[in-house]
Amino acid sequence: VQLVESGGGLVQPGGSVRLSCAASGFTFSSSDMGWARQAPGKGLEWVSGIDSDGTTYYADSMKGRFTISRDNAKNTVYLQMNSLKPDDTAVYYCATVRSRIVGRPLFGSWGQGTQVTVSS
Repeated sequence: VQLVESGGGLVQPGGSVRLSCAASGFTFSSSDMGWARQAPGKGLEWVSGIDSDGTTYYADSMKGRFTISRDNAKNTVYLQMNSLKPDDTAVYYCATVRSRIVGRPLFGSWGQGTQVTVSS
């Protein structure tokens, strides 16, 4: 399994960024996928998930601002992030989802992460 994130960088508050995660080494189209993040000095926080059938779900604090999607033809999952706040500054990780527990994804394999910094 290989997951490679891209698209991070420096963005101003209120701005937008789209993260991409290119997947290989497994059958992407039949795999559930997700995103998590880790802010400086904080623990890992799950952000969003998308099932193989396209069903999406979000952590409460991300609803309405973040959108997860996938392109099975490109073996890629995306995270569109809008109305970004300084508190969104974190390393964002793409991961496979093994299952869900009480609505939260249980992650399996991880990418290396991409840094998103929200600052003026």
